[in-house]
Amino acid sequence: MTTDPVASQTPQVELEAQGDLPSGSTDLARKKILTLLDNVAEPVLSVRIRLTHMHNPATERPFIAQANLDVNGRPARAHVAAESMAEAIDLLRDRLAEQLARLHQHWEARRGSAPKPGEHEWRHGAEPADRPDYFPRPPEEREIIRHKSFSLARESVDEAAFEMNTMDYGFHLFTEIDTGQDSVLYRTAPLGYRLAQLHPHPEQLGPVAVPLTVSPTPAPRMDPKAARRRIDAYDQPFVFYADESTGRGNVLYHRYDGHYGLITPAE
Repeated sequence: MTTDPVASQTPQVELEAQGDLPSGSTDLARKKILTLLDNVAEPVLSVRIRLTHMHNPATERPFIAQANLDVNGRPARAHVAAESMAEAIDLLRDRLAEQLARLHQHWEARRGSAPKPGEHEWRHGAEPADRPDYFPRPPEEREIIRHKSFSLARESVDEAAFEMNTMDYGFHLFTEIDTGQDSVLYRTAPLGYRLAQLHPHPEQLGPVAVPLTVSPTPAPRMDPKAARRRIDAYDQPFVFYADESTGRGNVLYHRYDGHYGLITPAE
């Protein structure tokens, strides 16, 4: 039995514009994103769209488009950059179409549908090439301007890869369910994923479908100041470490605005 798309979905749409945008950009974004919902089987409860024009001569792709969807309680997210706002909106629509297809596959699998050829191609996706560029902020001007703390999901590596791709993240912090270890999953070139853990135990991992390598190095124990020194010294997109006070896995990451964000587990 198949589920028909929800007819005439009209979810609440929140749209934010930053910087000087071409006339009609917000209406175009609203129209193209809402058109995607015509073939979505689950109800879309809300849509948030943000369009930004970065005024920086060093940025080759100054137009950024981001969208967050609540699809029947499951989030989907896309974040892209382009040389024009019209191109950014088209890329955003295409990326969201991929995310919605992944969610559909997930729901079909939960309903017990038979796998179809190519259904799990998302597992082998490379890092998207149209992510926004990092703002070239000098290290001495960078600050930790966002601190997010939440209960880490207890899930398998495959579930973590699914969530990371659906949310269009560059990495995903979670508690790996078989080892009980705070872990971070991220993409590696050309195709595949790498797992870092507080105390690596690859022999305890259950079956994994995604192409995976496991770092044999335990996470370094440090505080946020030391993590800042490391991320600056090695110019890394993020640093995964064990907090010296709690022992839990933390991630300090490089934001697209050139500042830092910090993710910590809620105790």
